[in-house]
Amino acid sequence: MQFGIFTVGDVTPDPTTGRAPSEHERIKAMVTLALKAEEVGLDVFATGEHHNPPFVPSSPTTLLGFVAARTERLILSTATTLITTNDPVKIAEDYAMLQHLADGRVDLMLGRGNTGPVYPWFGQDIRNGIPLAVENYALLRELWRNDVVDWEGRFRTPLQGFTSTPRPLDGVPPFVWHGSIRSPEIAEQAAYYGDGFFANNIFWPKEHFVRLISLYRERYAHYGHGTPEQAYVGLGGQVFMRKNSQDAVREFRPYFDKAPVYGNGPSLEEFTEQTPLTVGSPQEVIDKTLTFREYFGDYQRQLFLMDHAGLPLKTVLEQLDILGEEVIPVLRREFAINRPADVPAGPTHESLVTQANSVSV
Repeated sequence: MQFGIFTVGDVTPDPTTGRAPSEHERIKAMVTLALKAEEVGLDVFATGEHHNPPFVPSSPTTLLGFVAARTERLILSTATTLITTNDPVKIAEDYAMLQHLADGRVDLMLGRGNTGPVYPWFGQDIRNGIPLAVENYALLRELWRNDVVDWEGRFRTPLQGFTSTPRPLDGVPPFVWHGSIRSPEIAEQAAYYGDGFFANNIFWPKEHFVRLISLYRERYAHYGHGTPEQAYVGLGGQVFMRKNSQDAVREFRPYFDKAPVYGNGPSLEEFTEQTPLTVGSPQEVIDKTLTFREYFGDYQRQLFLMDHAGLPLKTVLEQLDILGEEVIPVLRREFAINRPADVPAGPTHESLVTQANSVSV
């Protein structure tokens, strides 16, 4: 199992003080969180991609390249890279470059995004969201796997004799997760290629994601990549912890009540009952996260959203200390118990190179 954090890079006022960080402060804070993630023993740091206020991470590869230079073992990922509005040629080049700079410590999660206006900003039509995701990813795979590409599709100018540079490190492209909260077409796409499927299950009840992940697992097996249990699944999560649950609830409630993603919806108690959000003690976080395996089966990657809703950096760093010291060691141990030997571990560059070499022999 791989454990990590993901950030969406929102600039949200702290409801207890009314102060919002500047863009500069927020960007620097994201770097600080990545470095803290490695310090406390996490495996993955992932950043979102947004092109509108109140978000700042418009250039994930810039941020991740900077983090790569200051870390040694952290896997750097995205949550998500917009496959619909980015040119697949630029994705191929940018993430191969990042892969070299980070000595392979790179993968990416692809998604359509959740901001409708981003499509016309980049010359696309939101009504083509699914076809864009399908076609653009097909081209991205071609660019990474073939030295010379001839291509003609619906959404971009043709390519003739084109070579994307640099070539992927060791001839092995970064591992790809397909992220979705609602689209069976994306689960099907992930299954077709034998890629990972990341169900960002932070807002909706588990029953919805049980259906989506089950579809992905069944289709993964249908396409001959392995058994349903061997499919690569990643999950989201949200936590806020203090030594006792009463303190955690009291401290987090104003952030929940005022945050744009939560405000004026279900109560904190209703939301924690219906979704993976856990506000309580470290043991409560452990107990609830362990139920994910009961619902979704053995999986490979668990990412937590920690720095949202206007929480100050100091508080988030305290949360990461608790996560790394009290929660993740227990989760690693418990998730390893009775895990079938044929269920793959979380993907790394080294494991992908080994797999590629074994296939070529």
